[in-house]
Amino acid sequence: MKDGRLVIGNKRYSSWSLRGWLAVQLAGLDVDVSVVPLAGGSTAEIKRLTPSGTVPYLEHGDARVWESLAILEYCAEFAPALWPADRAARAAARSIASEMHAGFRELRMAMPMNILREFPGQRRTDGALADIARIEAIWAGSLAAHGGPFLFGAAMTGADIMFAPVVCRFLTWQPELSETSKAYVAAVRAHPLMERWYADAATEPSEWLLDKYENPA
Repeated sequence: MKDGRLVIGNKRYSSWSLRGWLAVQLAGLDVDVSVVPLAGGSTAEIKRLTPSGTVPYLEHGDARVWESLAILEYCAEFAPALWPADRAARAAARSIASEMHAGFRELRMAMPMNILREFPGQRRTDGALADIARIEAIWAGSLAAHGGPFLFGAAMTGADIMFAPVVCRFLTWQPELSETSKAYVAAVRAHPLMERWYADAATEPSEWLLDKYENPA
């Protein structure tokens, strides 16, 4: 019997769900995963299944956790390596994870997540480009300080989890990036858990597709 469940949106579109799922997988929590499509009448289903009416949502033992950053912090109690061991590095990792959680609205709005499509050259609004410049600065600083290939060294941490949907967006929308950023995007995309997420997304039924994401204006 599983220790709980994780409720997520469909993997093609749900950026917040990717974060929660990666944290749960890296922490090794033994939970069932329920996928609710973000198409059709799914909003009512998500509200029925989760206290906040949003995904991801984790039930584990007697804990009930919603919001991706809270799920990440919960998972780090079981897998401390999700944050760097060094205090200063850990503070930096939490800072950029929080900045990602709370910010970059222009990028989110202009370049929504659709991991199985490519729209090169589109939606390069001034606001999105400003967000991308800030993200690239964060990545460059962390990679230079900690040696890569991930933001805080050899293994994926909570900071990488929080930026994983940005990697997906960059692969879809293909904005101009530095060579450093391109190498980081490639490293995250090649992670076995990301490979699994993409493979699962490819098996989702066609009735889950949303025209606004498949055919953006």
